[in-house]
Amino acid sequence: MPLANTVLMVRPASFGFNAETAASNHYQQHLAAADLTAQVLAEFDAAVATLRGRGVRVQVFDDEPVPAKPDAVFPNNWFSTHADGRLLLYPMCAPNRRAERQPDLIAALAREFEVREVVDLSGNELENRFLEGTGSIIFDHEHRVAYAGLSPRTDADLFEQVAQQLGYRPVAFRATDARGQEIYHTNVMMCVGPGVAVVCLDSIADAAERAAVVASLTATGHEIVDISQEQVGQFAGNMLALAPATGGQPLLVLSQQAHDALTPNQRQTLERHAALVPLAIPTIETVGGGSARCMLAEVFLPTKPA
Repeated sequence: MPLANTVLMVRPASFGFNAETAASNHYQQHLAAADLTAQVLAEFDAAVATLRGRGVRVQVFDDEPVPAKPDAVFPNNWFSTHADGRLLLYPMCAPNRRAERQPDLIAALAREFEVREVVDLSGNELENRFLEGTGSIIFDHEHRVAYAGLSPRTDADLFEQVAQQLGYRPVAFRATDARGQEIYHTNVMMCVGPGVAVVCLDSIADAAERAAVVASLTATGHEIVDISQEQVGQFAGNMLALAPATGGQPLLVLSQQAHDALTPNQRQTLERHAALVPLAIPTIETVGGGSARCMLAEVFLPTKPA
């Protein structure tokens, strides 16, 4: 599976509980902490160091404090990059998240990588149609399949349009949590890696949709690790497969909480395909309602010649 060896991460300047996203993200929690900012920055910096120590190239961009962007640490929702040089900008549901689309960040990427086309989908916000990047879409780049759990943040027609534009086969479904509420992002309950896929099949209530997901993953040679709703709540579905720039075994990045939530058998299955790289990010997870995968925007753009 073509995996990124470079990721972009945004060091937050105004991290906090985002009231505008809380209506659809039921994993966010208030956390009373006098040193919240210090905790978050310590977790962020340690995560960067861990990834670099495992051979991943990490591009770090510092968020600007004005305007305040409480979810800036999750850049994968507002853009995605592709090996043909395309960069997609996505329509965001929460108005205060739209400020995360930073032209300076795109310009910085373009200085090092070939950005041949910027596809700006953000105008769909005027029609209340949203598609939040690789939070909404799980790309299987090797087999050119795109998966999406439809929700207020993932519009069905827009998903089909993007999949078609990129040349991917779309697989859409509805996923709900243990309380029957729609899971806000697909990447909370699903990850597709090299030869293995993590998915909460119990969250896909419709039998035909569930069977279609299983059939697609099986046909593309993925061993399925079925996680529970409880494990979804511990972000065990929020993983990202990466390739060390130095070569070697693929990596599967997840949070320490997610790692600890997996059973020994599940970990053993995953480790047949990739080395697990847990990141300790409890404050970011608790307050932000997103986990390790959400912090990582893959860079697939071609590198500019020296």
